[in-house]
Amino acid sequence: MAKKTRRSSTSPVTSDADAPLTVPGLDPTTGHAVADALQMRVHALNDLQLTLKHAHWNVVGPHFIGVHEMLDPQIDGVRDMVDVLAERMSTLGVPPNGLPGALVAARTWDDYDLDRADTAAHLAALDLVYTGVIEDHRAAIEAVGDDPVTEDILIGQTGDLEQYQWFVRAHLQGTSGALVSAGAEDEVGAARKAAARKR
Repeated sequence: MAKKTRRSSTSPVTSDADAPLTVPGLDPTTGHAVADALQMRVHALNDLQLTLKHAHWNVVGPHFIGVHEMLDPQIDGVRDMVDVLAERMSTLGVPPNGLPGALVAARTWDDYDLDRADTAAHLAALDLVYTGVIEDHRAAIEAVGDDPVTEDILIGQTGDLEQYQWFVRAHLQGTSGALVSAGAEDEVGAARKAAARKR
């Protein structure tokens, strides 16, 4: 195995500096501020697609195949969202950072709390994950209001994320429409409430 080497921080090969330009119709300061607002969305969506894949691998129980197969298109959709936002950042003149270390250093949330668990437990936990991502996407829509193109991208993604959450929530609702995990404040609490319903 080759020894890992580190490149000098003064290397002219790469740069993490913003480009001295942005898209026509925006000044560089505004364009770069819009792009900077997207970086946390890139981190959040990268984390979400990994979390969904983790749940996909670790669901068990009688509804395994339905949930296992439901999650794959969501994973693919979220991966596509990451690509769109990262490319938009580059278009606006800011280099996107998709590195795992940058994600971990910047995120304001903890790792997903479940490993192998019943499908209802995972879905209840994922419902909370989706809630956090969607709330932050909606806040980002407000933050990028100076650029309607970026705003439109985020609005479309939020609609898709809300539909994915609806698919998850449909497994957690009774005929009254109430979620079995309602009132849970964290993933473990949501999972416990969902498991208690089965008893």
